[in-house]
Amino acid sequence: MSEPPAGGGATAEAARAATATDAALGATAVATDSAGLEADLLLTGIADLATPDGPGPHRGPAQGRLRRVADAAVAVSCGRVVWLGPAAAWRGRAERTVDLGGRAVVPGLVDPHTHLLWAGDRYDDLEARHAGASYEAILARGGGIRHTMRATAAADRATLVRLARARLASLAASGATTVEVKSGYGGSAAAEIASLEAIAEVASSARVRVVPTLLLHVPDPADRAGQLAEFEERLLPEVARRGLARRVDVFVEAEAFTVPEAERVLRAALALGLDVTLHADQFHRVGGVELAVRVGARSVDHLEASGPEQIAALAAGDTVATLLPGASLELGGGHAPGRALVDAGVPVAVGTDLNPGSSPVYATSLAMALTLRLNGLRPAEALVAGTANAAAALGLRDAGWLGPGSRADLVVLPDRDARALVAGLAGPGPVETWIGGVRVTPGEAAGAAPDGHGAPDRHGAPDGHGEP
Repeated sequence: MSEPPAGGGATAEAARAATATDAALGATAVATDSAGLEADLLLTGIADLATPDGPGPHRGPAQGRLRRVADAAVAVSCGRVVWLGPAAAWRGRAERTVDLGGRAVVPGLVDPHTHLLWAGDRYDDLEARHAGASYEAILARGGGIRHTMRATAAADRATLVRLARARLASLAASGATTVEVKSGYGGSAAAEIASLEAIAEVASSARVRVVPTLLLHVPDPADRAGQLAEFEERLLPEVARRGLARRVDVFVEAEAFTVPEAERVLRAALALGLDVTLHADQFHRVGGVELAVRVGARSVDHLEASGPEQIAALAAGDTVATLLPGASLELGGGHAPGRALVDAGVPVAVGTDLNPGSSPVYATSLAMALTLRLNGLRPAEALVAGTANAAAALGLRDAGWLGPGSRADLVVLPDRDARALVAGLAGPGPVETWIGGVRVTPGEAAGAAPDGHGAPDRHGAPDGHGEP
């Protein structure tokens, strides 16, 4: 991870949060003198603090720049960072001090792309893929996403919530403090609303910040036109009115929605004040990336099939390119051109794409580490991709970095060097996850049962043995 130049550190709700964060940044970012500061908590014993220098998106050379502070301290008040810098420079007063014992600290990780609300399994798909069947062939014969839609429809809400909390706990155990969660395994308007209601229940008790997204995953082969009309006339207005999601996502692919269909839905969502994003170029270049730029999407995700034209289109816009290396690793196809995207000046993020079939990745840090091996990113770029740029993909300015005005969400590593986070594929060992200046267990972070006492199976049905 590189050393940067010296320096200090769309819903109505989202707009208010952004305004408050901008005000905090304007008031405190230049105030590096800690004299007179009052803090609830002072974290000391930080051998290596590594953070993006402010909210994202960071693009081009800025994606590889970090603020790194040796022998650092972080002061926290009311769940926000009020000061950070060399511990020897602290001149304020803190009610409580916690010595982290000479370990490295990075911002809380942000996972901008998950599908963690599902029931059932994809074990038959796994067998089929390793016998030579393609993802698209499995989907076309009713497996894959369609199989999970049937299993999810058969599960009750309590089961879905328990399973989702366990998966959220796994992500929190890897250092994730903000996690996007998609619907998409419903299909009908009623089923998607039910999924979003379950996500809201998960979010209500979680310490992790959960960002809900309405995903239109695959079309109804029996009534494609009717489904789109229902989405536009009933689903989107109800989701916006009830605040069930902040974002709308559409899967644009040969086996999913077409560009004209997606554009119709996305423009309707934008008219209702919702942010938009897309799954695009996972298998084919069908115009999804260009659509994302045209409508001003916050992000466009996958990009395994993207080429020079798509990279150029993204470089000319403001859409964040989100890499999902777990999917390309699992499916065995080509990998998204991360190195070319960064070099072209495109802001790059990374997510797990956690789902039961194409990306069973339960650690946000693993997805970040994979970008080094599969997408050509460098360690500092991967850290920015999994923090500030991932937050930017979700429209968040107060997460994914550490500095005055940011959330006091951070990860304490069992190593003195922050590069340990992405140096290994299974992580550097158990990490400590802090949310709002409070150390939390994975179960507490997810709002699940106490760790080791009745936490549900994360992989499938309530008993962990097949479909419900």
